[in-house]
Amino acid sequence: MSGENVDFIERGFEAFNEGGVEGILSFIHPEFEATTPPNLASEPDTYRGHNGIRRWFDSFDEVMDGIRWDAHDFQQAGDKVVVEFTLRARGKTTGLDFGQDAVMVWSMRDGKAIRVELFESLDDALRAARESPS
Repeated sequence: MSGENVDFIERGFEAFNEGGVEGILSFIHPEFEATTPPNLASEPDTYRGHNGIRRWFDSFDEVMDGIRWDAHDFQQAGDKVVVEFTLRARGKTTGLDFGQDAVMVWSMRDGKAIRVELFESLDDALRAARESPS
């Protein structure tokens, strides 16, 4: 089952990069939760469910175009999937390319993504994946 989780999250990344936030919604559990920490977001917050994800990306869409997640590595950590990635976009006003490296820890329930946590480092993400309950 664990390899299936990695494959599932890989397909979710592809769907996001092809269709934006609407492309990933079929991969997301209705009770999904994502929290953006202050060290990785100008406006830290918690986003819940499909409408929460839309609200999260609305904040990006106001200032950026061409938003995509470029994954560098997907790895299994227990029943979680850890993804090193770069958020890429282009500033709407400036036209400048933007990139921010981070690490996501994805948790699954009922064959869908139920939670994503964001971290600055792989070590922090792996530690959290081992310590947090499923």
